[in-house]
Amino acid sequence: MSSHREAPEISKDPVADSSDLYAFISHDEPDSVTIIANYVPLQIPASGPNFFEFGDDVLYEIHIDTNGDARPDITYQFRFRTELRNNRTFLYNTGQIESLDSENWNRRQFYSVTRLDSRGKRTELAGRLQCPPCNVGTISIPDYAGLAEDAVHKLKSGEKVFAGQRADAFFVDLGSIFDLGTLRPFQNKHLVGQKLFNFAGKAVNATDRTNVHSIALQIPLHMVRRGGRNRVGVKDAGAVIGVWTSASRRQVEVRGKKGDGDVVVGPQVQVSRLGNPLFNEVIVPMAEKDKWNSLPPSEDKRFAEFVANPELAALLPVLYPGLFDNLAALNKTRQPRADLLAILLTGIPDGVIDGFQNSAGRVQADMLRLNTAVPPAAHENAFGVVGGDIAGFPNGRRIADDVVSISLRAIAGATVPLVDPRFKPDAAATAVEQGLSIKNVSAKLLGKFPFLPTPFDGLNNPS
Repeated sequence: MSSHREAPEISKDPVADSSDLYAFISHDEPDSVTIIANYVPLQIPASGPNFFEFGDDVLYEIHIDTNGDARPDITYQFRFRTELRNNRTFLYNTGQIESLDSENWNRRQFYSVTRLDSRGKRTELAGRLQCPPCNVGTISIPDYAGLAEDAVHKLKSGEKVFAGQRADAFFVDLGSIFDLGTLRPFQNKHLVGQKLFNFAGKAVNATDRTNVHSIALQIPLHMVRRGGRNRVGVKDAGAVIGVWTSASRRQVEVRGKKGDGDVVVGPQVQVSRLGNPLFNEVIVPMAEKDKWNSLPPSEDKRFAEFVANPELAALLPVLYPGLFDNLAALNKTRQPRADLLAILLTGIPDGVIDGFQNSAGRVQADMLRLNTAVPPAAHENAFGVVGGDIAGFPNGRRIADDVVSISLRAIAGATVPLVDPRFKPDAAATAVEQGLSIKNVSAKLLGKFPFLPTPFDGLNNPS
């Protein structure tokens, strides 16, 4: 999965677990960038009476680097506060919820939004914005879509913001990938799987009909570009921004006596972060995953060796004899994978792909790099840049981008010709596809901000 349970410690702390990050030029407002950070992954819709919510004791942040040094020039901070209306009921709601101020809605969340600049100046943009409720069911909330739309807030500073439950639109076949690297289209060619299957399989979406909690921002482009420019060219380094998200907790938490509440002290300590999808999931070794979550992107040179020679690239020729012979030959050279280093750690430099670049410097850092001068595609290709659509991943990440298949193809050698035209990828490398397309997802995207689908409800999705 993108980052749903990517490290041992954060898998025990879902309210602080950043599961997916998206950054793309908004097709509903192309002079703005939309950034979406998902948390609290793998929510079963019917999980009452204590439905899901953000953590009141977690600091959620979205960071934007405008000059390529892998340090935040703009940070948006989100802090949440939960309020209980009725302390004499066990119910989440005591009747139908037809508005955000409904007296029937018992457990509500509010949040503040603060913007920090590179000099440390803090500006509170909003102090008490309301989240929508979780989608309990169609009897409790007859018009959830309308209710959620009311929770989209336009800030006086120019941004739009939303925080609340959404359907998880990320498609991943977890059952196959973590079962000894099984690629269902080739399951009958698998070293072990060929004993079980004599046919190619179809992908199964492990996250289907589950929900997440999303923090979504839509920001005018001039507010995130270096120098505040309204217009830039594709080749201009000032057109590229780097985006990542993080979650932090207090270093020390002191619990009071029963009934006294909790007292938290000490500085904030980062416990989760996310830039490119799958980075910590399938690149960083198990022993280093918790450390990676605690570090800023500016320290990612520590992990460059695992990008340059990824473990999965070595496994594919072994697991699928005869399908990845060219990759096996490449592996034997032990040459660092310059294509993967560019895609994941530095951005793609000018001159590699006609009319495109998303590099702002040489600092190795895991960030979603987005060239803000590239307009939204008239017709999106789910394979993004690999599919000839430079408005998609790894140029930022759109919700419908098939990042699992793109990443698998890249690791299998499909992107090596970008840096070495003499290399011929194996036919299997360019055919790797788990069926991981938005068309295979039950939830349908919205046509406007916040774009992620209406969450699945508990009544019609009991498990």
